[in-house]
Amino acid sequence: MDTIWLTGAEWVAVLRVGLGLWWLESWRHKDKKGWFERGTGIAWAADVAAKHRWNPVRSGFDVVVAPRPRTMAYVVVYAELALGLGLVVGFLTPIALAGGLLLNLLYLVLMIHDWAEQGQNAMMALISLVALFAMSWQTWSLDSALGLF
Repeated sequence: MDTIWLTGAEWVAVLRVGLGLWWLESWRHKDKKGWFERGTGIAWAADVAAKHRWNPVRSGFDVVVAPRPRTMAYVVVYAELALGLGLVVGFLTPIALAGGLLLNLLYLVLMIHDWAEQGQNAMMALISLVALFAMSWQTWSLDSALGLF
């Protein structure tokens, strides 16, 4: 593979780090007080799920998220932080990439009718997939330095 400036493996690492920064920005801009104290994030998702045209989304939300809104708020917010940190420093990278892909697919399905959200989730999922199959943890990562994976 011919590339300009960096090697192919380094470009894939740039993609991984960029995805990590994207997750960190998702975490940074969240109103944590609203999410944790007032339940705004989960309440918004509950409203979206309640109006969803796919019954499995409505019933899945009612079974998994609705009974534990406070816990799920922490799971979502800190999952985004963990994904961002893991991808930026390249620690447990395949796990972070698979987890990020799963989270983006969940967001994509929940927000399937909101076209403003779909571009972000589709692109983040695509980057996760490319970085996973290109084994982006081989370059510029703690995983590589520690001999993991």
